[in-house]
Parts: sequence; C-alpha cells; structure tokens
Amino acid sequence: MDRNRFLMTLTGTLGVGFISNKLIAQDAGKPPTLPTEKVNEFVKVCHSDLDKVKALVTELPNLIFASWDWGGGDFESGIEAAGHMGRKDIASYLMEKGSRTNIFLLTMLGETELIKQYLKLFPQHLRMKGPHGLSLLHHANKGGDGSKELVTYFQSLGLTETKFNLY
Repeated sequence: MDRNRFLMTLTGTLGVGFISNKLIAQDAGKPPTLPTEKVNEFVKVCHSDLDKVKALVTELPNLIFASWDWGGGDFESGIEAAGHMGRKDIASYLMEKGSRTNIFLLTMLGETELIKQYLKLFPQHLRMKGPHGLSLLHHANKGGDGSKELVTYFQSLGLTETKFNLY
C-alpha cells in the first residue's frame, strides 16, 4: 500500500483529528508566527520612523524578514518601505541587522555597477514591479544624488514610468 492510500485509509478509520494532530506535532519545534499587528506596524513605521523601527526590532528581531500584504499580493517588507521612501537611515539600520536586500533597495542606495550588471543578466527586470507597483526609476529618484547615474541609465534604456499598475 502506498503512502497516500495508507493516509486515506487511516483518515477514514481513525478520523481527521488523528492526522491533524500528527501534522501539528511536526511543527511543534517551530516558534509561533509573528503577530500580524506587529508586522503591519513595523512595515508602516519603516516608511518614516527610525526610532520606532529600532524599538520594534529590539522587541521582535525577526521582523526584519517579515512582509505585509497590502492586498492583492502587494507585498512589502520593512526594508522595501524604507527603499521606496528614500530612507537610507532606516535601510542602513535594517541591513546592519541582517535584513534581505533587493534590486529596488540597491537602486535607491545608488549601487550603480551592481544594478547595471544585474540588468545585463536580467534585462526583463527593467520594468519589474516593486512594492505598490513602484519602478526602478522611482527608487533611483528617491536615492538622490547617489542614484542620479541610475536615473539617466534607466531612461537611456527607455524606462520612463515611475509606477506600474499591479493588477
């Protein structure tokens, strides 16, 4: 008897409760999920409030990895919030703590050579949608003087949009 047939027989014989309890027991060693209200608050404050970001990371360090779904799959992490707002101070703090980066954040930070090499490998990502549909050009504009070369570069490749529709 194969595994699937066995489980179906077992479920029918012993009831769903037994299988559910077995599956739950497999996850017993994992910590609980982060509180959704804290994830939402964290992503919100990463747009503008470094002191509050620090307090929340002190309270729940793994918030640096969390993302919030604003609806329809518009996911945003704290570092992405800092990135599209041009908050280099918040982004730097989160990177020091080990937060993951991406092309949008690195664009805002003015990592010109890295972004150019990335787009040589993945040219289709020039028009990739970031959080809220914001483009690489938007992030380069938010980077200020350090990202001016990327603004020019994106425009030379034909990118003029700062935001795309997500849906």
